[in-house]
Amino acid sequence: MKLTIATCQFPISGDIKRNYDYIVKQVKEAKRKNAHVVHFPETCLSGYAGTDFTSYDDYDWDTLLHYTKKVLDLAKEQDVWIVLGSTHKLSNGNKPHSSLYIINNKGKIIDRYDKRFCAGDAQSNTGDLAYYAPGNHFVVFEINGIKCGTLVCHEYRYPELYREYKKREVQLIFHSYHTGNINKQRYKEMQDYVGGELWNFNNGSTLPEITMPAAMHMAAANNYMWISCPTSCAKQSCWSSFFVRPDGVITGKLKKNITGVLISEIDTETKYYDSTIAWRKRAMEGIFHSGMIVEDERSDTRTKL
Repeated sequence: MKLTIATCQFPISGDIKRNYDYIVKQVKEAKRKNAHVVHFPETCLSGYAGTDFTSYDDYDWDTLLHYTKKVLDLAKEQDVWIVLGSTHKLSNGNKPHSSLYIINNKGKIIDRYDKRFCAGDAQSNTGDLAYYAPGNHFVVFEINGIKCGTLVCHEYRYPELYREYKKREVQLIFHSYHTGNINKQRYKEMQDYVGGELWNFNNGSTLPEITMPAAMHMAAANNYMWISCPTSCAKQSCWSSFFVRPDGVITGKLKKNITGVLISEIDTETKYYDSTIAWRKRAMEGIFHSGMIVEDERSDTRTKL
């Protein structure tokens, strides 16, 4: 099975109409380049609370609903799937979800993924949890016969999520990020935390730039999955959007802080190196060794030479 994915980045802001205009341009560009699905960053339509705007107090939910419906129409008009990052309003004063709407090429929402692991403290007063309520479900769907799943930003820290998707035979993960629009003072603090003397030893100068792409290398290779990784390119962004194949190799990357669309084609018939194929299922079942265990006194006695 083959599938062409457009991994998109633009400078996400708190201006819903402005975000929508970028989405329209990039969906149309992706269609011209024969993409089947267009993948956007976390909260790309709504903006990201605490970064792109201060809070959801007096947030314009009607405008968000209006432009969300227009994105549905856009998917139908362009005959493409769209994985759309946005905010899903809840009721009774509950905090909203940071969500990915899975929109098919008929303009229908076939499912919605809600970010499950939001960063923050146990009292929900800091990080994502100060603004968002966590979700409670996985999302699995098919495009062109390829089984797909979704994750959002901070969830890269939880390899158990990738393992669960592997158990569900997912082949492609749409992992949306938001690592942009960081002010100069905060960005410097992030760099100082790592320490300038260590930048040359790492692929970046901040923790997100060092750890997030590295985790995607390993998640792809450990689980034999393709991963699309879009993020906001609003300056300052920690890193640029990229795409990873199942052996952990990055096959394409956009430029940092610059709007762009990355086109990647996957073919499930292509075979990549997979060092754990023989024993991965066993590990997922809780059998933590390869080969056959031997019965040997020298093996059992661990305090003697």
